[in-house]
Amino acid sequence: MSRVLIVGAGLTGSLCACLLKREMQSKVQIVVWDKARGSGGRMSTSCPPDSSSHSADLGAQYITATSSYAQSHHRFYSELLSAGVLQPLDSLVEGLKHKDGNKDYMTPLGMGSVVKHFLSESGADLFFERHVTGLYRRSASWEVQRKAGGSELFDAVVLTMPAPQILQLQGDVGHMLSVHQKQQLEGVEYSSRFAVALFFPPEVIFTFPWAARYVTDNPCVRYIAADSRKRKADCPGRGPSLVVHTSVPFGLKHLDRDKEDVQPIILQELNKLLPGLPQPISIKCQKWRYSQVLTSVPDCPGHMTVLHQPPLVCAGDSFVHSNFDGCVESALSVLSVLKASL
Repeated sequence: MSRVLIVGAGLTGSLCACLLKREMQSKVQIVVWDKARGSGGRMSTSCPPDSSSHSADLGAQYITATSSYAQSHHRFYSELLSAGVLQPLDSLVEGLKHKDGNKDYMTPLGMGSVVKHFLSESGADLFFERHVTGLYRRSASWEVQRKAGGSELFDAVVLTMPAPQILQLQGDVGHMLSVHQKQQLEGVEYSSRFAVALFFPPEVIFTFPWAARYVTDNPCVRYIAADSRKRKADCPGRGPSLVVHTSVPFGLKHLDRDKEDVQPIILQELNKLLPGLPQPISIKCQKWRYSQVLTSVPDCPGHMTVLHQPPLVCAGDSFVHSNFDGCVESALSVLSVLKASL
């Protein structure tokens, strides 16, 4: 059996693991590492440090399927809908520009439940707080080094982190990338933004009618969601949650500042938009240095093969586009490479 390491427990990584299990179950042992303390990546669902009864989506907010992807990726949507992971988004989202044929879905248990579903289906050996710092070719294997020390050998490696983090890896990756491949990775551009989740006590009831709202007339705030209302997750004894996303220009302007310094600015602007907002019992702030891909690798190939033997493949939205279907496309392209290589 070939030991395959997938670096990154986000949507692309979880899909890769799941597809490998289903298509090559008898041929591969799948291992997933992530440097964070939990799965999800930019589709993670967060809880405040002092409570497990609240949760909020600080990254992706909902999934939009175009009519063409609803057909070509029907099996993925059907699976998630049947499992209750996805449900139609039928709450009011002010300012959402809806195109004919598009379908919007929300996740009752949070966006992280999509990733957890595919990881569970994969049966992969999952390890958190494993930060990969270097890859070294050792004959027919890859030696993968961790920030905390130590290394392990694998027969194939799939890297799903953002392109700038791939370029920062020590070892043999930089030597094996062609000049053209390096230029392509260096050309990938991301938006940056901050997100803040506010968790309220059970007695708080929001008086506004919407579940989410796009803001166009504020220099800081771009999007607000009554997260528990959007997900229809309001429960007796559990307070509501509110999520705020900043605009991309604001995110870029303050990118190098600590999130603790930026949080008060965001909350000040939020209170201008929603005056009289009750006092939250907990607040969580997230800096997304790599939010959505603005410029991906040209022609959106879904992946980049650095070496065929032993296989080293880069994947994720750097090589396609930043949404659910982009990650599906990327994972499918990785599967085709590994089936041919292993």
